[in-house]
Amino acid sequence: MRANANAKITNQLSKTDETLVWEAAQIVVEIHHRLADWLHHGVTLAQVDRFVGTLLKERKVRSAFKRYRIPPHPPFPSHACLSVNDCVVHGTAGYYREGMAPGDVLKIDIGVVHRGWIGDAAWTYVFGEPNDETRRLMDAGKESIAKGVEVFEPGAPLVRWARTVQTCVEEEHGLYLVRGLGGHGYGKTLHNPPFVSNVVLASEEQWPDAMTRCEPGMLLAVEPMIAVGTGQTRQTHRKAWPIFTADGSNAVHYEHDVLVTENGPRLLTAGIEEVVDVITR
Repeated sequence: MRANANAKITNQLSKTDETLVWEAAQIVVEIHHRLADWLHHGVTLAQVDRFVGTLLKERKVRSAFKRYRIPPHPPFPSHACLSVNDCVVHGTAGYYREGMAPGDVLKIDIGVVHRGWIGDAAWTYVFGEPNDETRRLMDAGKESIAKGVEVFEPGAPLVRWARTVQTCVEEEHGLYLVRGLGGHGYGKTLHNPPFVSNVVLASEEQWPDAMTRCEPGMLLAVEPMIAVGTGQTRQTHRKAWPIFTADGSNAVHYEHDVLVTENGPRLLTAGIEEVVDVITR
């Protein structure tokens, strides 16, 4: 989602609100860890989504995604975004019916609403030991997001994130960041300004928020999406949710929540990087 560059981007958070934002993000981290302990070969997306729904209920939070709507799309039908192999993002629980098989790459994006505040983070899982190509994708995703988070110092322009991530993914790893998708501000709603592109765009018209400077209190959900063969995408229909790589090559997706503070970036989703992301059961 591309946010309005002229909209108000941030307010300084109170200590109470900062605590609640941290709690929301950490609930997402907890759910990812519990999913990783439960995932197994043969599981279907519908089963994964039902399990996510059970975990949300246990934690007394609701999905930030289910029934979420961005016209012209219908309301999103699932608790989580579940995207397999060449599906980059926004996969629904019903778009893919097969059980997970060795080599499958599953992106799980979870959003929660906790006492009015959003937590939103994605991680990529592979079933069975990853081949060289998949391992390269996963390594690029984890390395690029870790390096990118470090740039969110007060006063830093958002384009610094794009330069850092694009250099890592495309120059150092020889892969492709998916065009037209990126991160976003968030808070008490899922999508707020600014839009956080993962690539440096050619003009201000293409990315009006590029020179927006980080300010204390700014909440950002940042999310590199990386493919093997192309940065271009396709959809089966303009009203369909899932987004696929144009050439059918595999993709990965990683997403962190970050709070800009006077002392630099605070990683709200700390701990998700420790999840067991290779499913051998």
